[in-house]
Amino acid sequence: MGCCGSAEVRTRTKREWKPLEDRSCTDLPWFLLFTVFCVGMGSICGLTIATGGAARLIFGYDSYGNTCGQRNEQIEGVRLSGLDHRDRKFVFFLDPCNIDIVQRKIKSMALCITLCPTEELTTYQDLKRFAMVNGSELCSYELAGHKYPGLPERFSKCPKLPVPPSKPLPVFNRCTPLDVSCYAKFAEAVVTFVSDNSVLHRLIAGVAASKEIIIGLCVLALVLSMILMVIIRYISAVLIWILTSLVVLGSLAGTSVLWWLYIDHRLYGNDTSTKVTKEVKEEVEVSRDSGQALLVYAVAATVFTIILLLLMLFMRKRVALTIALFHVAGKVFIHLPLLTLQPFVTFLALLLFWIYWILVLLFLGTTGNPVQNEETGLTEFRLTGPLQYLTWYHAVGLVWITEFILACQQMTVAGAVVTYYFTRDKNRLPVTPILSSVLRLFRYHLGTVAKGSFIITLVKIPRLILMYIHNQLKGKENACARCLLKTCICCLWCLEKCLNYLNQNAYAATAINSTSFCTSARDAFVILVENALRVATINAVGDFVLFLGKILIVTSTAFAGVLLLNYRQDYAEWLLPLIIVCLFSFLVAHCFLSIFEIVVDVLFLCFAIDTKYNDGTPGKEFFMDKALMVRHTRHVSSVGGVGGAPGVPGVLPAGGGAG
Repeated sequence: MGCCGSAEVRTRTKREWKPLEDRSCTDLPWFLLFTVFCVGMGSICGLTIATGGAARLIFGYDSYGNTCGQRNEQIEGVRLSGLDHRDRKFVFFLDPCNIDIVQRKIKSMALCITLCPTEELTTYQDLKRFAMVNGSELCSYELAGHKYPGLPERFSKCPKLPVPPSKPLPVFNRCTPLDVSCYAKFAEAVVTFVSDNSVLHRLIAGVAASKEIIIGLCVLALVLSMILMVIIRYISAVLIWILTSLVVLGSLAGTSVLWWLYIDHRLYGNDTSTKVTKEVKEEVEVSRDSGQALLVYAVAATVFTIILLLLMLFMRKRVALTIALFHVAGKVFIHLPLLTLQPFVTFLALLLFWIYWILVLLFLGTTGNPVQNEETGLTEFRLTGPLQYLTWYHAVGLVWITEFILACQQMTVAGAVVTYYFTRDKNRLPVTPILSSVLRLFRYHLGTVAKGSFIITLVKIPRLILMYIHNQLKGKENACARCLLKTCICCLWCLEKCLNYLNQNAYAATAINSTSFCTSARDAFVILVENALRVATINAVGDFVLFLGKILIVTSTAFAGVLLLNYRQDYAEWLLPLIIVCLFSFLVAHCFLSIFEIVVDVLFLCFAIDTKYNDGTPGKEFFMDKALMVRHTRHVSSVGGVGGAPGVPGVLPAGGGAG
């Protein structure tokens, strides 16, 4: 299936890059495997529908296994099953506020009724009157409505008094209490700072009253994110050098302060009298330990500062390359404005898939054989035998398909950027490079994306399992086991991040040469190793700049939110809306600037390939932009390169058409 030792790699030990020349299907077996897996995911949904799990979730079912709104068949061993509920379409819980948050279940008995109570019922006479007038009996089926007030079973088989007014949900036909205080326990468990209902009411009221402002601020975050991706090309140079200077000055200042504290401690911290008591001796020992700690900190800070200064000295030119890449990335967004829509498309695809996944998971929760719960005595539906592993299959599908969608975004962006970079005349770009990249992805490279996302899945699932085990054993395991679990989780997280970065470059290599995943990963890895210092600089400086961009968007949105909300409500009421806006703005900024980061990484890979295989001479003209050309020419001149200068005059028009 295209392993790293495939014939394609063996026959091309030193393979040339041929951007956008040939196209062929890559990793076809993996595409077939992914297709079979998706068919299996769809089969699970079909099984839940065929066995009635979907109907039980949507229409609801009572505690005896009867689906509301339908004629039911008798379930062996379950009394009061097999009833005709065609005229009883709503699910009513005898104690709807009895919510088990740990098990995520309502522990109350459920019945199918004709009509939800729209007003509060405080006595059993009210229950009787409601049953007689509306024909909707709220007690268990075997109890006659006109006998409710005198039956001894009324305390266990009738609803808990008072019965709050309720309203059926629009789709799922459950009678839901209208009073939010019914869910006070649930609210207190989820929002720990809520100590009384008045605070909860005020917070909810603040969100409801500020919904227009919240929506407006979320739109503001979207606009700021899109604007920042374009203007960062103009401020990247100043921003990066200011940040670099601040880091160096901060390191020097911190080191100086530590040495000053140590010298001050040596000069004035050792004055002691000749007569010392036991307490004074202890103070002297503590003071001596503090002095040694200050010395260790000062020496460590000095070593760190020296290393930092040396790195800045030797990597200053590579920082200039990062600035040039940021500049060109801003121009890419001007020429390919549809790139700004990629976060929306990806988010929509993820949202639709997650909704489908959650619905099927809920269907699975109501699918299977009827089983009586020993604790509550209620009838539940559970998967038994081999079918119980369907939930695990469904969980793997969540991770793999989610990673597949994200990988499709990376491949689409990489394909568009590669087309931009390796088109000499930027005025002759395809009409829609993004759509062309999407078509190439679906026609040739879905197998490559499936393989890359599966590798990430193989790493992510064990990490999630270890995290689950760590949470389950919290407070029970010893310190050694806790440390070992955290170490494994951290190592898997680091491995996942490295594989994500390598996968992203492999997708870019596939977009350039139309090679299989392993071949592309190998070629990209070789290029990255040859430019290891440049890669380190771009990732360190670039990621920090983009992080500051996210902080800038969040703080700007939060400041606007404070100004707008402060005119309308007091602090306690606009605090929650402001938190919601800040979280959303950070999510939006992260999505958009992640696209910018992908563009920068793909541009660097293209630049590295361009400088490796071209030297500016006739027949080997550069593809790069003017900004990168100037940067490369200075670098070649500084190291005494032979091919740098001759290529400049003839190559600037070819690569700088958009300059």
